[in-house]
Amino acid sequence: MRKQKRRRRENRTDYKKRMGLLKSGCPRIVFRKTNRYIIAQYVTSKEAQDRIECGVSSRSLLEYGWPKELEGSLKSLPASYLSGLLFGKKILKKPVGKNKKPVVDIGLIKKIHKNRFFAFLKGLKDAGIGIECKEEFFPEENKIKGKNLKKDFSDNFEKIKSNIEKK
Repeated sequence: MRKQKRRRRENRTDYKKRMGLLKSGCPRIVFRKTNRYIIAQYVTSKEAQDRIECGVSSRSLLEYGWPKELEGSLKSLPASYLSGLLFGKKILKKPVGKNKKPVVDIGLIKKIHKNRFFAFLKGLKDAGIGIECKEEFFPEENKIKGKNLKKDFSDNFEKIKSNIEKK
């Protein structure tokens, strides 16, 4: 019987997919979802050594006007979209972000259309990152703005979005 690597046993790394990403030579945008936050990182690889060029957590939305009473919803659809927008703006400011077209790496997260990952992708696309994705996969505009939440979030959404675009 063949011994499996620990990270594969724990369902943390798909090594076949990782090798494909490393062989492409393109930088990666790594998207991770935790129990409380959305985390994104711009990663370059050289000789299988990953180097994080820049990163963003949805926690940084608090600096852009995210309400303190809604701090528990920093992994929602609006937070994912705004994190993608913020991350896209941050990538474009760095000279590293202009070299090659990045590949999105979501790890072992399932691709379910119209979820947080696709809201994040829409934020990246709106920021100006050249990522190709069909429009039908993105969530509806009402859900991205937070109109479906218990407390209507659309007013706060527009304020935060304008704060991100100013900086």
